[in-house]
Formats: sequence, structure tokens, C-alpha cells
Amino acid sequence: MPDSPKRQIAISQPALGLEEWEALKEPIMSGWVTQGPKVAEFEKLFAKRHDVKHAIGVTSCTTGLHLALVAMGISPGDEVVVPAFTWIATANAVLYCGASPVFVDVDRTTFNIDPNQLAEKITRRTKAIIPVHLFGLCADMNAIRKVIPKDIKILEDAACAAGSSYKRDSAGSLGDAAVFSFHPRKSITTGEGGMITTNDDQLAEKLNMLRNHGASISEEHRHHGPKPYLLPDFNILGFNYRMTDLQGAIGIVQLSKLDSFRKERQKWATYYNVEFARVKWLRTPTFSVDYQHGWQAYVCYVDEKKAPMSRNRLMEYLQGKGISTRPGTHAVHIQGFYRKQYNIKSEDYPAALDCDSYTMALPLHNCMSKEDYEYIVKCIKDLER
Repeated sequence: MPDSPKRQIAISQPALGLEEWEALKEPIMSGWVTQGPKVAEFEKLFAKRHDVKHAIGVTSCTTGLHLALVAMGISPGDEVVVPAFTWIATANAVLYCGASPVFVDVDRTTFNIDPNQLAEKITRRTKAIIPVHLFGLCADMNAIRKVIPKDIKILEDAACAAGSSYKRDSAGSLGDAAVFSFHPRKSITTGEGGMITTNDDQLAEKLNMLRNHGASISEEHRHHGPKPYLLPDFNILGFNYRMTDLQGAIGIVQLSKLDSFRKERQKWATYYNVEFARVKWLRTPTFSVDYQHGWQAYVCYVDEKKAPMSRNRLMEYLQGKGISTRPGTHAVHIQGFYRKQYNIKSEDYPAALDCDSYTMALPLHNCMSKEDYEYIVKCIKDLER
């Protein structure tokens, strides 16, 4: 297969088309473009797909994490446990509440929080834990539950985990609440946007108010009600974290494609695994058969002791071939703000630092061709010669 300098394979690309375009007509023509009937429909369908009672659309996964923590009563003086290897928003959301994030190292194989290191991080101030289902692989929730006291809230960071499951239970139904992302790098997208899920009726009611300035009734209910002179009561301090009906309309279409998207990603992730099985310096994703991986990303680990070049040089090599790659994500504890704020040393969380330095995400999305995957495999196997 000849190299082509014009070939460009993106690390990720949203699979959007005519159906999403057509779906925008109704909210645009109706004039109802803020949170309204399309968001409500999207929420209902999303809740059903993920086996939960409630789904609450918000502006992003980040604001969803913030909102969920506020609704759970997280406040200054509290501690919230988070993995050291995750997108920075997981820890930032804790700070938005005035609480303190407490980092726990990760498992180098799954890239998720290491339950074996949890117990030593739990104190009388610990009020919640945020296990992250990184890259679409659910954290080991049973092992986590065995370690933490029952009064500690579990908030799943399911940003990458739409369509994922753990021992036949859907991501989003595994804790007290969960938050998903619809950023364009995720399996399904609404541009920006997020979804909070929960089976707790009281928590859902509070979340609904908090996302709409703390209003006692929704805008849709107020405008369509028989008493237009009524304004909502504001008895709690809330936020403007509402999803728009434009996003909801796109989300409905995207959700209908989630299972086919995941199935296609599964097919090509398996192809990568088979093709790279004999590339001894590239460790491919590993997980138990009773997990259903969401495959938001295909993240492998470069063993620089065996590899023909460093991880960074490898990424440069692939970039030169027209193949975009990225580090898996970052070790939050080495970011400037957290390093200075909490006087953390890089070596305090060695597995997270290791994953920061040696993970590499290869292109895996629903806009790639068979030839794209074959070309990527060829470029990596060429280094074996």
C-alpha cells in the first residue's frame, strides 16, 4: 500500500449527516431553540437506553459533574476522591464546589482508578468518589464498593462511556449519579453538551431546578401553562446549565445510532488487537469479557524499552504519515495548577505519570474506511522490519 502525503486520518471525527441536519428544522421553525420538548425527548430516550429512571440534559459533562456534586451536597471542607489519570475537568468540578480533590493512582492495564489504593485515601472528610470510565471502559465498581463506606456518594464520570456496561449493568446506572459527554470526540455528539443520569427521584428533582437558575418550574412548563403571569420561585441558588433544543434534536438522532456506532468501533478495535498482537512493544487495551467497552478511544501503551523509538517520536512518525494520534489523557497531578496548589510531586502517583508518558490513542471513529485502518496497521508494522 503506497504512502500518500495527502492522506490525513483524524484522531476523531463526529459522524454527522443529513439526518442530523433535517432534525434541526423542527426547533428552528418552531422558534423553540432553548431547553424544551426536544431536550425532554432526548432525556427520556437516553434514560431508557441506559436503564435509569432520570436523565437531565446540561451544557457539558463538566457542568454536569459540578451540578451533580452540588446536588449531592458537596461543599467547602469536603473531600472527593478522583483518579490521578483523567481529563482535568474531573478534578476541576470538585474545586468548583469549594471541596478538595484527593487523587488516587490508576491501574496501568485498565487506566482506571486502582481500588487497591482507595482505602488509604478515605478520611472522615470524604463525601464522594468519582470513578472515571476512561476511554469507554467502566471502572471496577464492585471492587470500589467493597472498599468505600456506604455513606460515600458515587458519581460516575461516564464522559466516554455512552453505551458501555459493567457486568450487564449500563454505565450511568452504577452509582448515585453519572455524567456523560457529547463533545465531538465522544461516540455520539451534540457539539457540546452533557447528560446526568440517576435513579434517585429527589436528586433528579434538585438537578432539574439547579440547571435552570434554581427555578421551581421549567421554562417549558411556564410558557405552556394556563397562567402566563406566574414566575417561578427561586428557593435555591442555581445555574444556567440548560441544554438547547437544537442540541436535543441532534442528540435524538445520534442516540439512535449509538449501538451501530459502538458495534463498528468494536469491530475495528478487535482488528487492531489482532494485528498488533505480535508487536511486542505495543500493549493493546485489556479488559474482562463481562465488560462492554464503549470504545470512545483506542488507547494503547508504548513500551519504550522494547520499541524502536520513544512514544513521542512514534507519534511524530505517524503524524508524518498522515495519521493523527494523541496521548491517552493527562496525569492531573502534574498539571501546573494542581502541582502548585497541593505541592504534589510527579512521582507521588507513578502509574498515572507512566500512563501520561507512554499511552497513545490511535484513530478509531465512525468516519474511517477499511483502507484507513489497514494503512495505520501497515505504518506501525513497518517499524518491525
